Amino acid sequence: MSKSIVTLRKKAISQGRMSLYLDFYPPVWNSAINDYTRREFLKIYVYQKPADQYQKIANKESLHTAELIRARRQNEINKSEIYSAFEKEQLVIQAVGNESFLQYYKNLGNKKVGNNLSIWACAIIHFEAFLKGRDLSFNEVTVTLIEDYRDYLLKAKSLRKNKKQLSRNTALSYYNKIKTTLKAAYREDKLKTDINAKIGSIKEMESQRNFLTLEETRRLFETPCPKLIVRRISMFSVLTGLRYSDIAKLTWSELHHVENDGHYIIFRQKKTEGTASIPISDEAFELLGKRRGENEKVFKDLNKWDVDRTLPVWVALSGISKHITFHCFRHTYATLQLTAGTDIFTISKMLGHKSVKTTQIYAKVIDQKKRDAAGRISLE
Repeated sequence: MSKSIVTLRKKAISQGRMSLYLDFYPPVWNSAINDYTRREFLKIYVYQKPADQYQKIANKESLHTAELIRARRQNEINKSEIYSAFEKEQLVIQAVGNESFLQYYKNLGNKKVGNNLSIWACAIIHFEAFLKGRDLSFNEVTVTLIEDYRDYLLKAKSLRKNKKQLSRNTALSYYNKIKTTLKAAYREDKLKTDINAKIGSIKEMESQRNFLTLEETRRLFETPCPKLIVRRISMFSVLTGLRYSDIAKLTWSELHHVENDGHYIIFRQKKTEGTASIPISDEAFELLGKRRGENEKVFKDLNKWDVDRTLPVWVALSGISKHITFHCFRHTYATLQLTAGTDIFTISKMLGHKSVKTTQIYAKVIDQKKRDAAGRISLE
């Protein structure tokens, strides 16, 4: 690109004034907008037709100031022509380092969808609260700052009305969002140090996972349910391990039959956004009823409120005293599979877990049951 020439120009605006701006030809790179530009408005104004001596003096001073800025910009451009390759690289690094890490974090969060979008939004709000309203450039991101943010999350209050302290697992979820952002920024050379590799983490707290034994499961489904559709989707969850959110959005186009291989569901999980392909049994398939239009939902007229209201009543009618939510049917599926001898890697794939570590909690539950059973026999 040829050497740029900087010219001071005027643009008529309201109230008889003119705005002074610089015209670059050819265009020059502007790191603030990440693009080439022809103009830089100086926010300096002159009177188009000075009415008196005071306005004439003001015009003279404004033009003098603008000319000094023009000369400085021209010198900067001239200097850039003689920068070494190393100097130019350092200028680019400096410009990137001055960009907003906070805005980068927000832009990354805005690309998420569904429930994941709301989780990122909450995580960003907490990070802004930690920063106390100030911006944060890439140059200011350090190991110490991120670890201070980790300590903040472990003591932070929920955004909900109850204002309770964040659970450890919620704090971990929010902290992982900033770690993901750090990884992305390092990958894109916006951070010159892999800060994510140097910071500590938050240890996950193993939450209690209630589930039904095989005997309890059979007892529940032998008990008349006040609402038939609640019974159908509950049984479907126990037989497939699907979450309520995935059952509620399931359409007939996601159900497939492979000759000599049975029935499959191929769908995108609402929670993880990952695509899953899982085989389902004939018993589970029969719960779906007669096939309808490809884009129609399999379980029509399904209402979450009906599930939340009916399930506790139905569980109580069956004589089961455990606190059972719909998600417990997913836990039940996993523990029944483990009890039946299915290996943990297969179960992890069936549940759509990204890591087998997530599935191992069920193995620990089964191992604890085995230990409890061993202790029940005594010869003393």
